[in-house]
Amino acid sequence: MDFRETTEQDLLRQAVRRIASRFGHRYYVEAARAGRKTTELWDAVAEAGFVGVNLPEAWGGGGQGIAEMAIVAEELSAQGCPLLLLVVSPSICGEIIARFGTEAQKHAWLPGIASGRRKMVFAITEPDAGSNSHNLATVAAREGDGWRIRGQKHYISGADEAGQVLVVTKTGVDERGRGRLSLFVVDTDAPGLRRTLIPVEIVGPEKQFALFFDDVAVGPERLVGGEGEALKPLFLGLNPERILGAAMALGTGRYALEKAVAYANGRRVWGVPIGAHQGLAHPLAEAKIALETARLMTQKAAWLYDTGGDAGEAANMAKFAAAEAGLAALDQAIQVHGGNGFASEYGLLDMWGAARLARTAPVSREMILNFVAEHSLRLPRSY
Repeated sequence: MDFRETTEQDLLRQAVRRIASRFGHRYYVEAARAGRKTTELWDAVAEAGFVGVNLPEAWGGGGQGIAEMAIVAEELSAQGCPLLLLVVSPSICGEIIARFGTEAQKHAWLPGIASGRRKMVFAITEPDAGSNSHNLATVAAREGDGWRIRGQKHYISGADEAGQVLVVTKTGVDERGRGRLSLFVVDTDAPGLRRTLIPVEIVGPEKQFALFFDDVAVGPERLVGGEGEALKPLFLGLNPERILGAAMALGTGRYALEKAVAYANGRRVWGVPIGAHQGLAHPLAEAKIALETARLMTQKAAWLYDTGGDAGEAANMAKFAAAEAGLAALDQAIQVHGGNGFASEYGLLDMWGAARLARTAPVSREMILNFVAEHSLRLPRSY
């Protein structure tokens, strides 16, 4: 495994950095606080061909992989402009449809997702199921050659921006009494589907919603991957989610660390820069080490995924390590700034909500530890 980035990957990193730096963190925060979407930034990334960099060229994508999409997500976050829907639309929904969709489904949705003109969000979380996907209460019941979907989903990011939502439903039970899961693409303006805003204390343009499905009719052309056969697509789609989540956390950590280093070099107390004091220098050095360590695991996870390996362990570890490292770097950057760390002009505290979220979603640190204990260490299952 060669950890050196290719020339193409380096050029991609530079190009995304240039685009994001034209907008910057102030643009991102002002849009979020005003209730506006960061449409101009999304469109600029899309126009450059980077929204669908991971999707097949045959359907308008860049023909690259999750490693390249992780670069896009990291560099945007490193400029203070994390775009959450990059994790969802091309990296979960796009990947699932590209690998498990029919030719008609690929034709219908992938070109729009790849170009950024179409946004599709993902709906699995429910208020009473938690991390137990087999306990989902949203059901799809047969009606003629189609289905009727009933149930609800919570914390669905960007549902107000999307034309479609990829919904995880239960369409029966197996011999052990566990739910058989199926995936459906549902239009967000479908009759019987309504959404309500979930207020959250995170500064970001993407809003969170509860979705309610009241006998929403879907035809057979909306079933992705076969009835009762969603587990494999789900596992495939959730690994990119973890890898992209790690990349965004890494970018946030880099953003914070860069600000902290600049401040520590420029702020002088008792005649020397405050960065000359080990009490500040050592924590920043530790933050750098933690970020670089997490980046290695993120690169490994992306490499395994893109080469067809089993990326589950590495993707979970990458997400855990990057979430911890990113939040720690931001916390230390705030500490280095002293009182200025809480001032709006320094652009640090308004990143806290998103950075802290990475420890909880899309999978909590505790569930990752459960996974590693059981699958990596072969300890008894604890849940």
